[in-house]
Amino acid sequence: MLENEYQLDFFKENGFVRKICKKCGSPFWTLDPSREVCGDAPCEPYQFIGNPIFKKHSLPEMREAYLSFFEKNGHTRINRYPVAARWRDDIYLTIASIADFQPFVTSGVCPPPANPLTISQPCIRLNDLDNVGRSGRHFTCFEMMAHHAFNTDEQPIYWKDRCLELCTGFVNSVGGDVTQLTFKENPWFGGGNAGASVEVLMGGLEVATLVFMNLSRKNSGKPPVMIDGKDYYEMPLRIVDTGYGLERFTWASCGTPTAYDAVFPEMISRLLNNAGMEHYLNNPEIEHILGKNAEFAGLMDIRGEKISDLRRQVADYTGISVSKLEEIIVPMENIYALCDHTRCLAYMLGDLIVPSNVRDGYLARMVLRRSIRMMQEAKVDDDLGELIVAQMEAIGLSNFEQEPSIVREIIAREVEKYEATIARGTRTVQRLGQNYVKKNEEVPLAELITLYDSHGIPVDTINKVLTETGAKFEIPDDFESQIADMHSENEGEKAPSPLAKYEERIAKLPATRKAYYERPADMEFEAIVLDIMDEYVVLDATLFYPEGGGQPADTGMLVTANSMVRVENVLKSGDVILHKVNDFSLKRGDRVKGVLDEERRWALMRHHSGTHMVLRAAKEVLGPHIHQAGSQLSPETARLDIRHYTHITPEQMKEIEVRANRLVMENLPTVIKVEPRVKAEQKFGFALYQGGVPPGKELRVVQMGAETQACAGTHCTTTGEIGPIKLLRLEHIQDGVERIEFACGFAALDAMQHIQSLLNTSADALSVQTENLPATVERFFSEWKDQRKEIEKLRAKIAELELSRLEG
Repeated sequence: MLENEYQLDFFKENGFVRKICKKCGSPFWTLDPSREVCGDAPCEPYQFIGNPIFKKHSLPEMREAYLSFFEKNGHTRINRYPVAARWRDDIYLTIASIADFQPFVTSGVCPPPANPLTISQPCIRLNDLDNVGRSGRHFTCFEMMAHHAFNTDEQPIYWKDRCLELCTGFVNSVGGDVTQLTFKENPWFGGGNAGASVEVLMGGLEVATLVFMNLSRKNSGKPPVMIDGKDYYEMPLRIVDTGYGLERFTWASCGTPTAYDAVFPEMISRLLNNAGMEHYLNNPEIEHILGKNAEFAGLMDIRGEKISDLRRQVADYTGISVSKLEEIIVPMENIYALCDHTRCLAYMLGDLIVPSNVRDGYLARMVLRRSIRMMQEAKVDDDLGELIVAQMEAIGLSNFEQEPSIVREIIAREVEKYEATIARGTRTVQRLGQNYVKKNEEVPLAELITLYDSHGIPVDTINKVLTETGAKFEIPDDFESQIADMHSENEGEKAPSPLAKYEERIAKLPATRKAYYERPADMEFEAIVLDIMDEYVVLDATLFYPEGGGQPADTGMLVTANSMVRVENVLKSGDVILHKVNDFSLKRGDRVKGVLDEERRWALMRHHSGTHMVLRAAKEVLGPHIHQAGSQLSPETARLDIRHYTHITPEQMKEIEVRANRLVMENLPTVIKVEPRVKAEQKFGFALYQGGVPPGKELRVVQMGAETQACAGTHCTTTGEIGPIKLLRLEHIQDGVERIEFACGFAALDAMQHIQSLLNTSADALSVQTENLPATVERFFSEWKDQRKEIEKLRAKIAELELSRLEG
């Protein structure tokens, strides 16, 4: 398949020989001609537990050793990216260091932030959620140390030989014996790309992976390479994509029973003392059992096998019963998992993810609720919010945008919601279990997933309550990992484009000059008709804004000497703008005068600009975690959906309205610049992406005061042009998302006049002044309630008298 890709000068010049593993059949490279196995689990057990293979390093020390080594070797150190992958529209969480540069850098659209570069990127993967704490090595949150090089024919940086040289150099720099390294061939493919890859193995542990990405599914005209039954083609960009496990290097340098002991020594000590498990600390017998458990877990895929198989093997080896083993090991597994989960939540909440029932918020809530259960099972009587803040402090508060006080508040509210879910969910599970008992059928897995996924009922509660009902069921060992997989990617389908049938024809047209960006206040323009496709007209330039990003299209007229054609809608396909008209009298080459519906354009422009102001005000009032979940404009009103961990109060609504109007009255200029994507991200951060991720190597960056977004809409030239902003109503549309409806400019004036008219009508009906309405309505309501009570008494008395009459 890619055998020739591994015939490297580095291997030949340094004495490596290619062997075939006698256990798994995989090819690998080694300096030991007598070696018969590749060095990967399960072919070789761990050799480093109790016998470290690197000089001892703490986690921060190992990270700094790595970054410093690559800096000294010509790489630029760059800061980590957030774990919330807001620059991606296909995944929610940052799952690897290369994800920082996908899709725009890896596709060659944008240059990298540095070349070559080095980074230590916190990553979150929940596909092994059920193994965390059990296996000794799995984490939900881990740091991928990496060095990346992006090669082109015009700018070659380095490729395979230099990459392998750097890898062995780093291993040597932290005290590793390079003669013990093996490099296992393992071609990589995924996401439409592929390339040769080697796993770096030492002491029975995979410590790094080196991927040489140079193939794509996109046909480049070069001879295809068959991988996994699919054709791949050489691409212009050759990417060195490496991943070194920070936690694994630290573990192998400490030789502790599990990776958790090396990564979380202080947190483990705190939790054990709190749970009354002090006897676990520095206990050789327990350390021996935990070490053997990690070794055996390394030799099997415990995601695919029942955990009972692992328990049995460890029990047989250590000479104790399975029940005794579980009595020792399960509480410790919960402690380990809690250490991991609280660090994961520190990154999630610290990087402004808000727990909810959708998107990345769903994944945060999943980890959070598992943490609550772990605390209960391990009898940890500590505050979860304080544990997460302690992890943030250990990482460094300067690494996070969120305030610890907000994290504490989020956790307190989530604990309340969890307790309410347990109480409500128990009855739901009971009804389901009783139903299947009556039918004498096993509860299907799909029903179990619905209980967890739709009702939010924890797996332990499902297990306990169904068992009590006597229902037959089976919960897989990797149940929560399966759920996490279901929610890890954004699989939302896009509506089919009405322009799809014109794609080939549109592709041949020149880009439409977007005069609506150049002269947003102009309402008339002249242009030439370039093409007509049924009811769609293409001009060489236009002031008509096309529908997009929650902003409706402009409407108006196209006027010639002989006709007036109504523009009903405007759409964009690539760089071409198409005007949907209600008349077919126009012809190619016609010179037309475009006239916009001025009131509509100004109303939409004010509402779009007002959306920026309301969002900025919400951030100032509610906190930096506020992120736009969606928006929609109309000439009459606008709505803004924001992610927030609790309901917005009436007092907060008032304050948001005041702050938004203050920004308007400051008459701040709107500054719009087109900047290279990477430069804009480095300057403003990923809060740029509030309304989605626009494509292309450049971003249109809109600054209105302190609010900066990548935005393609039309905007007022100053905030003063927005006019008054009136918040009209608040709606809680789903858990973790609040909807604010508002109006700006003349629409706000209309709304306020309508409200005043309603007050006047109500005051007239009650013959009072409007300022007396609240007291009068309250008095009438109180009197109505009293009268209703009196009526009920009289009805009861009448019924009593009627009964007496009938009996008499």
